[in-house]
Amino acid sequence: MDKKFEILNKEVIYQGFFRLERYRLKHTLYGGGWSSEITRELFRRGNCVAVLLYDPDADKVVLIEQFRTGAILKADKAWLVEIVAGAIEEGEVAEAVAYRESLEEAGCEIQQLMVINEFYTTPGGSSEWITLFCGKVDSTTVGGIHGLDHEDEDIWVRTVSFDEAYLMLENGEIDSAIPIIAIQWLALNRQKLRQEWGVK
Repeated sequence: MDKKFEILNKEVIYQGFFRLERYRLKHTLYGGGWSSEITRELFRRGNCVAVLLYDPDADKVVLIEQFRTGAILKADKAWLVEIVAGAIEEGEVAEAVAYRESLEEAGCEIQQLMVINEFYTTPGGSSEWITLFCGKVDSTTVGGIHGLDHEDEDIWVRTVSFDEAYLMLENGEIDSAIPIIAIQWLALNRQKLRQEWGVK
């Protein structure tokens, strides 16, 4: 199959905190030929980072909890357990954002940083592309309420053992995709990571 698509028209239908665009397009088909013209809305979200903050010496994970508008249709789920994350602004690189957001959202200084993976979060309708990191931290002084007032952030920060974090995942207490992916990755790579990052 020769994979091609053609954008017939694009218009911005909303520009606010986020941007929404409407496309008319067509694309080639696996069976040959071209699709009919289709219309799709695209939620334009810039590239973002997320960071699983992990203390290999204490075997602890840093988790944050905050109110999320995207979860309000299930009122009992409006506050989500997550990991540090943030948008990459123009002129920034993903690594720099990881360091910045870890300080702003969790009060954590990253000692070492590695890429876990890069992926789309919801490509059926959003352009968001995530670079997911694991950051080595010292968790001994981590905790409390963090975030930037001018961004209306109200973030509760805590540390839990890896075992507790994984149990939270299994019990459905973590129901946001990015921390699920990150904790599952840590479950697969934890012993190797602790050896690489020199557990005391």
